[in-house]
Formats: sequence, C-alpha cells, structure tokens
Amino acid sequence: MAIPDYQMLMLPILKALSDGQDHKMPDLTKRLCDLFGLTTAEREQMLPSGQQTVISNRTAWAKTYLKKAGLLFNPVRGKVRISDEGLKVLNQRPEKIDRHFLEQFPSFKEFWEKKNTSDSEAVVPAVEQKIEQNTPEEAIENAYVSLRDALADDLLDRVRGCSPKFFESIVVRLLVAMGYGGTLADAGQAIGRTGDGGIDGIIKEDMLGLDVVCVQAKRWEATVGSPVVREFSGSMDAIRARKGVIITTSNFSRDAVEFTQKSERKIVLIDGKKLAELMIDHNVGVTSVRSFSIKRADSDFFDEESE
Repeated sequence: MAIPDYQMLMLPILKALSDGQDHKMPDLTKRLCDLFGLTTAEREQMLPSGQQTVISNRTAWAKTYLKKAGLLFNPVRGKVRISDEGLKVLNQRPEKIDRHFLEQFPSFKEFWEKKNTSDSEAVVPAVEQKIEQNTPEEAIENAYVSLRDALADDLLDRVRGCSPKFFESIVVRLLVAMGYGGTLADAGQAIGRTGDGGIDGIIKEDMLGLDVVCVQAKRWEATVGSPVVREFSGSMDAIRARKGVIITTSNFSRDAVEFTQKSERKIVLIDGKKLAELMIDHNVGVTSVRSFSIKRADSDFFDEESE
C-alpha cells in the first residue's frame, strides 16, 4: 500500500502508546511500518532533500500535532508517552483521529490558528481555509512557520532536559551570539559565578564593557512570579546596575511582567518560548540542513527600451 499520510498515523500512534510506557521514535516508526505492511522500498523512500525518510517525517509530524493537543508528551529526549488525556481519547474508541478531531482541544486550536495567522491580514482560522486558496509562496511561508514551531518545541524540550551547568553554557553562547558579554571566555566566567541575591552573573553589555547587564538564568518548572523578579531587581539596586535579563525555561506570571513595566530599571523577561526563538534566530543549538532561494523574473533585465 502507499505510505500513509501523517493524519492516518495519529490513531495508530496513540494505540501503540496505550501501554503507558516510554517509546523511542525509531521503534515507533518501525512498528507503524509493520502495521501498514510497508515494503522495504517504501520504508526507505526519502524526502526530496535526502535528509529523512518519508515515513519518519510523517510519523514525527503526527507526533507533533498529537503533542500540541496534549494527547502525548516527551518524558525524556527522544521518547514519547501517552498522556492521561490521550488515554481518555482512546477510551472513546474514535474511528479516526485527524486535524479536525484535534481542534476540540484548546491547546491545539490555539496552535493551529496562530500558525495560520498572517500579521498583515485579518485572522482567519485554518479550519476555514483551503489549501487551494494559497499561492505557492504562501504555502512555503506556512510550511516554514510549521517547521520553525516544531523546531522551537524540540529545542525547549532539550533545554529543559539538560543539566544546570550545560544550561548556563547555552545562556552564555546565546548572549554572546546576540552581541552581549564580550567574548565566550568573559561571559563564561561571569555567568553562574556571582550568586548574589538572585543574580547569576554580571556581563558586559558590549565588547568595550561600557555598561553591564545582570543575568538570572534558571531552569524553572513552575511559573516565575513577581517575588523572584523583585529579588532580582533589589539585587540590581544593591550594585547600582540599571539593566538586567531573567531567562527561564517556563513562563512569567502577569504580576511579574507588570512589575518590570513599572520598574525604574530595565529588566527584560525571556520565557521558554522566546528562548527557543532566540536560539533559532542566532544559530545556537541548531544547524541548517537545507535552504531555498525563491526567484522571480527580473523585469528590468527584459526591458528592451532601456537598452
């Protein structure tokens, strides 16, 4: 039979995870291949890029969408496990699970509508759009957004699973890539060394060190509230620092954000989502696997009157 599309894989994936155990993605992919009776050629068929097999790619995307709906999660890097919500869905014995089925879950609906929202146009839910309405360039743009969102999720999962020391090194590399901290050696000596009342480090704002930036970088699991930010601000005041940044793998409460807006000092809050986006933008922890150059005809080139 033909290789199943990613939506056809969703229900079989949940069923394969119904034992509540952790499963490696390669093992899960092989199990799906056996289930659908794929031939050796179909199992080895590659994407046009030559970077991944078609079935592995489709399995990964099915997993991503199920994760967005909260039906499964990554307990550790490279493994997946069904969630309590996923078990509830299986108990309902659905005939199939596809994108429309997942729209009943708020987390997935929010993800899907955001993914298909254009900054320059009115918000139109993806469920009301048809693929045929998109131009080829729009399709590429939408695919790029989907790939970026999936990459950001993967990065954040990996960051949350790394050791505190390695997390500090990630922060150092990111700040230096963004132009702060001077050199890797300078920033590396600063971050994780101070421990002064909520401040993890003090780095240079520029290569010359004309000003400094206080840094707090922690792998928080729960929401970071205003007490943490207030302590950080107080520590800044004690050393007469004017600028600071708090980086977390979770998120910030509304009162924490409001405190920074009213503070006389400039304190920037970077949550897990923003952290992953910055890592992508500044090439920290990511690598380019393929690039496309979109071209169009040059009207000036074909303007004979200008010759």
